[in-house]
Amino acid sequence: MTITVAAIAFVRADGRVLTVRKRGTSRFMLPGGKPEAGEQPIDTATREIFEELGVDIAPSDLELLGVFESRAANEAGHALHATVFVTREDVEPIAQAEIEELRWTDPRESEPDQAPLNQEIVFPLLAGAARS
Repeated sequence: MTITVAAIAFVRADGRVLTVRKRGTSRFMLPGGKPEAGEQPIDTATREIFEELGVDIAPSDLELLGVFESRAANEAGHALHATVFVTREDVEPIAQAEIEELRWTDPRESEPDQAPLNQEIVFPLLAGAARS
């Protein structure tokens, strides 16, 4: 089974990326979530960010990082289809809804509790962009 999500990589000026851990899970992932029927990925991402973090981000403040396939972080045996946007907008997220914890993560450092999408795809892309 494939889980489809849209997420946003919030990148601070120091290069750290916002990651979140949902209640009852152990892995940190990019904030975002699953689409509602007929919803476009950018609309899913902005809606989920508002619901989970209280951050009202405009679609015009987002840039498409890519569409990626990975292993799901918290659902064993499931694949993940993720549309990931990136922004450098300065935000002050507040953990709410199903978000238990948030953390600003250095994408150049390996952390074993990061989701496969972050470890294997998004963080290497962002770390490479920071070096160029």
